[in-house]
Amino acid sequence: MTSGKGLPLFDRIPSGTRDVLPDEMRELRALTDRVREVFERAGYGEVYTPALEYEPPLPRWGRSPGPAYRLFDEQGQVLVLRSDMTVPIARLVATRYRTSDPPLRFCYIAHAYRSVRPQRGQSRELLQAGVELVGGAAPTGTAEVLTVLCAALDAAGLRTYKVGLGDASLYPMLLEAVGVAPEAHDTILSELAAGDFVGVEREVRRLGLGSQDVDLLLRVPQTRGGPEVLEGLSAPLDAAVSGMRGVHQLLAPEVAERIIFDLGLVRSLGYYTGAVFQVYDPAHGVPIGSGGRYDELLASFGRPLPAVGFAIGVERLHIALTGEERGLGGTR
Repeated sequence: MTSGKGLPLFDRIPSGTRDVLPDEMRELRALTDRVREVFERAGYGEVYTPALEYEPPLPRWGRSPGPAYRLFDEQGQVLVLRSDMTVPIARLVATRYRTSDPPLRFCYIAHAYRSVRPQRGQSRELLQAGVELVGGAAPTGTAEVLTVLCAALDAAGLRTYKVGLGDASLYPMLLEAVGVAPEAHDTILSELAAGDFVGVEREVRRLGLGSQDVDLLLRVPQTRGGPEVLEGLSAPLDAAVSGMRGVHQLLAPEVAERIIFDLGLVRSLGYYTGAVFQVYDPAHGVPIGSGGRYDELLASFGRPLPAVGFAIGVERLHIALTGEERGLGGTR
């Protein structure tokens, strides 16, 4: 079999995948060992779930895409390659830990699989390291997970990172407060999740709102900074950031100094219900990790429990570390 260009397909690998050679593999192994040690020291037990799962009969949570890759088993049932570890661990908790008392703490180092856009250099196969705290309510559970996240990044050797902290419910609440119809929410939120503020402005101006409401919807997503950005806000925005204030008050100073409050932070996965966060480092141009609260997901599996977690992209972390060593990350 050959490709359209006459090249034998067995000489190539799919776009978005790559071979990892021994020198880099040793570095990645050392990196994941340091991160795993932090997870285990914090009381998170390592789990591994199948890369193949039966497609769960779950709601799409608004903007959430379905699984990127589907195939059929020998009985004709639909199988999917996991796109993250959050949903498989939710399934694991509901089936294997049905009667266990929360909180339950799990960690993992595993691959996830995402669809990619041609010519964008995106990864189809992602090595992730993360934790899930099931039964840990906000704000205490959120503060714990953020503390573990920073401890893992510190142990990995990352120096110049910051963690953007927002709330998935904040912007939908603003849209509702100014009278935007629910059917218009998804388009605006999708633009915001992609960081396309031009697209957000285009969609907001199409709504025919008053100038004050338009100003609010365009100003808030670009508001970020230290704790001062949470002060002096008018209702209903002041109430919407109360969760972020609660989390910040629980953080140790060395963790709190890493936090940047981002009122426009929205995740593309629609199952997030409260605090959401992303890891940034000037030595790498895309987020290194992300996470948040998903307090309604476990109910879809029959065991309603609050939950929060994060995933670090191991290869992105490795790139950022290399960039810092070359002086691309500046200083803290």
